[in-house]
Amino acid sequence: MQTYVALLYSIVLGEGRRVVMSDLRAMAQGLGLSNPRTLVATGNLVFEAQETEIAVLEGRLEAAFEATFGRHVDIIVRCANDWLMLAAGNPFPAESAAAADQVAVRVMRKPVPAEAVAALDAYVGKDEKMRAVSGDIWVVFSRETPSSRLLAAASHKRLGVGTSRNWNTVRKLAEMVGG
Repeated sequence: MQTYVALLYSIVLGEGRRVVMSDLRAMAQGLGLSNPRTLVATGNLVFEAQETEIAVLEGRLEAAFEATFGRHVDIIVRCANDWLMLAAGNPFPAESAAAADQVAVRVMRKPVPAEAVAALDAYVGKDEKMRAVSGDIWVVFSRETPSSRLLAAASHKRLGVGTSRNWNTVRKLAEMVGG
């Protein structure tokens, strides 16, 4: 058995409706995934399954999500080892220790091309930092500039399918998968 992390792009189903994590766990169990568990109520799922291609798991989860909740949501899956490498690759350890909620990673389905990363440089604010690590985008956001242009620029349209998690969530998911 392999441990996996699945990140939902959104848990909003419509006006005033959100996915309840117990329903998400039940959906995962219905797919035959073992020991599904969630972290906070923002669409973070950890489970065990037979070793499977990531794209196959993503497709199964997305199809089940749409059938269960009536809406398509992109779901990014990483195996436990890849998640632990992502967490260990945090290029901003000092900033993460000082303000974990201000450091985030945009976890990508496919690695962000170098030219897309270079284009994002124009959107990094004076009190922000950005670095690509293994195709994912790490950012330190500024408390001084609450509305970051970088956040808007790091969209699906520009970068491809991905979803962001702050350092607190990344670290806690790493602990859940054995890090």
